[in-house]
Amino acid sequence: MAERKTFFVDVILPVPINQLFTYRVPFELNDQLKYGVRAIVPFGKSKLHSAIILKIHENAPKEYIAKYVEHILDEQPIIQRYQEYFWTWISDYYMAPIGDVMNAALPTNLKLASETKIQLHPDFDMQTAELSDKEYLIIEALQIQDILNLSEISQIVQIKTIHPILKKLYEKQYIISVEDVKNKYSPKTAVYIRTCALFHDKENLNIVLGELEAKKNSVNQLEALLIYIKEVEKNGDFILRKTLEENGAKASALSSLEKKNILESEKIELSRLTDSDGSIGNFKALSASQQTALDSIRENFKVKPVNLLFGVTGSGKTEVYVELIKEQLDQGKQVLFLLPEIALTTQLIQRLQAYFGDLVGVYHSKFNQNERVEIWNAVLQNDASKYRIVLGARSAIFLPFANLGLIIVDEEHETSFKQYDPSPRYNARDLAIVLGHILKINVLLGSATPSFESYFNAKNGKYGYSELKERFGNVQLPEIFCADMKKEFISKTLNGHFSKFLLEHIENTINSGKQVILFQNRRGYTPYWICELCNWIPNCKNCDVTLTYHKQSNTLKCHYCSYATAPMGSCANCGSNKLSMMGFGTEKIEDDLSFLFPNIKISRMDMDSVKGKKSYEQILHDFETKMVHVLIGTQMISKGLDFDNVGLVGILDSDMLLKRTDFRAVEKAYQLMSQVAGRAGRKRERGNVVIQTSNPDNWVIQKVIAHDYEGFFKSEIIERKNYFYPPFYKIIDISLKHKDIDILNVGAQTLADNLKEVFKERVLGPEFPVIPRIQNYFIKQIRLKIEREAPEKKVKERLNEILSKFRSVPHYKSIRLSVDVDPA
Repeated sequence: MAERKTFFVDVILPVPINQLFTYRVPFELNDQLKYGVRAIVPFGKSKLHSAIILKIHENAPKEYIAKYVEHILDEQPIIQRYQEYFWTWISDYYMAPIGDVMNAALPTNLKLASETKIQLHPDFDMQTAELSDKEYLIIEALQIQDILNLSEISQIVQIKTIHPILKKLYEKQYIISVEDVKNKYSPKTAVYIRTCALFHDKENLNIVLGELEAKKNSVNQLEALLIYIKEVEKNGDFILRKTLEENGAKASALSSLEKKNILESEKIELSRLTDSDGSIGNFKALSASQQTALDSIRENFKVKPVNLLFGVTGSGKTEVYVELIKEQLDQGKQVLFLLPEIALTTQLIQRLQAYFGDLVGVYHSKFNQNERVEIWNAVLQNDASKYRIVLGARSAIFLPFANLGLIIVDEEHETSFKQYDPSPRYNARDLAIVLGHILKINVLLGSATPSFESYFNAKNGKYGYSELKERFGNVQLPEIFCADMKKEFISKTLNGHFSKFLLEHIENTINSGKQVILFQNRRGYTPYWICELCNWIPNCKNCDVTLTYHKQSNTLKCHYCSYATAPMGSCANCGSNKLSMMGFGTEKIEDDLSFLFPNIKISRMDMDSVKGKKSYEQILHDFETKMVHVLIGTQMISKGLDFDNVGLVGILDSDMLLKRTDFRAVEKAYQLMSQVAGRAGRKRERGNVVIQTSNPDNWVIQKVIAHDYEGFFKSEIIERKNYFYPPFYKIIDISLKHKDIDILNVGAQTLADNLKEVFKERVLGPEFPVIPRIQNYFIKQIRLKIEREAPEKKVKERLNEILSKFRSVPHYKSIRLSVDVDPA
């Protein structure tokens, strides 16, 4: 008998540790070993986790005795080989544990937790179940005790390795796993009805109908069978049971017909991915400027893999994208189309489906985890007829593309591409460029207000550069006016938070049959309440922020934690009942505007009004179909939305945008104002924009009015260079958090001193941020400014050494420390 080999596997675990772990493989699992499949492995004293196998070898670890792999979950890999290199790059660059990268990359339902608990599937039927002896023992025990853990199941069947039995029970959909080791993905199923083989013959079916008609107690069965026959004439002979019940067939009658072997049912696995009608529409003819931009991109791609398309709002960048996508599909390639916000996918998928039908798929966080797994598998399997184009928010960068040909990053300037928490704190736009380099494919960045880094790289020849400087159809860019809030305050023409100038424009626009968009980058009703006598303001008990009043729920809420409280009737400091509301959010704008214009329909788009996947679609549909006259929103409405009847955009509080303490404050303010202004007058007629400000002469506002991005860039880039900020320097932010402010202060100062010994004047801080306490943790920040030409690998090696040494000091182990490379 041939000697069996002893194999070991190196696996990545979904834990925040920056290393791989080695496990021994039981002989009986040798034939199941493959790169990229999931394995169940013990980790710690009693926990089980899923891991992904990255290496198969025969070398036992020298530092420890390898534990055994418990079970192999997959028959085929769930990742592509290039993803291992991609994940490792992300881990190194963003200084994040490789386990955190795995957690970010995989859909939740492809990851397993730590303790197995099993219960019966809700649809389990003992009468129809086919069970082996050991399966029967488990099912019987579950009927007596609702939930069993792994050790209890092991005792019942009297064997240790029970995962293969559980997997079979799960695949038969006899059990579901409650927590860990569980394959959280469960297919979407539906029950379909058809006639049994004997009654495919119409004569036999007519005989049954006659028999049922003759029996008085079979009225419901007769009616159900007739409903089935009627549906068959329209939709074929395999009918969804739910459809029959919705059309009047009683569930009990259908069950009786099954027991009589007249009808039979079958549970079918369905796709959760919404299909279009499958048709592919005609492609629009490009304008001369669009064709010029397309030709420029094609030429640039021959020599530079990354190209920036600078196209003003309404210039028709999407049609250029469509042509490039079509070229890739003709070559059998996949395309990734990244968008900063879920809201954008609603309109864009409709436009792209009009061109490409079912070849378009969507991937973002509003899909439930089962849907995300289906999309993951569809991309992995590289089906030639479906999901060749994936539209997605930042997490779509991690999908396992088998044959990717092009990545498009629309609205590439958007900070929504940046992951802030948890680790890894990556920027999907930058990862798109890295992935393009790994796969040797082209990446197209598009924006009307590019990020300084991308525009700088394009102007300096690192990226290709193409322009679309005129709107499609030669429609003029919107005319932008300022409403001087200081003058109107003095002349007493303000009406709440609205200038007379803006209200007149709103009225004229609505009277002319056009629609209005109002932008206020603050949700809620009012930012804070204040006592008129002692100036007391209700604050969050967990964070150093004021509580925002939300009228719809009649609560004071903290936007940084889950704390909420009922509005108080008197001042907690002096007892006065003279409490005033200060400031305004989208909810108050909606309320005030309803009072000023009682006969118009108003809708609101912010995080409070948009909860589910369908909420965006409903709001946008109502506005697009002109059921809504005025749409009020936060920055959600500034990004790429395309409506053909918007005559006016109002920016209600531009001064707030310019008062941020961030080094990118003016860049973000310019981008937001320009982008939201670009929603006006996109088709046929020129639109208007009103910016409410107390300082109409502010240089940033003047550049917005002039639509002068290049002039804005040239002015601001000088400041960036003078004060050592990107794109000339790289920024690394280190945050320290602790509930004890004294421990935090000492620890932050110690770490800063250690950093300054190596990085000298490049270290700034430690300082408290604008909000010094969130969720009961005090925060201090240290910032490193590193020359762009400095050796990156060496810088991060030294930084990791200092951070590891700091973490090893017992007194500082309780301090939460996080690193943010390239903060947005």
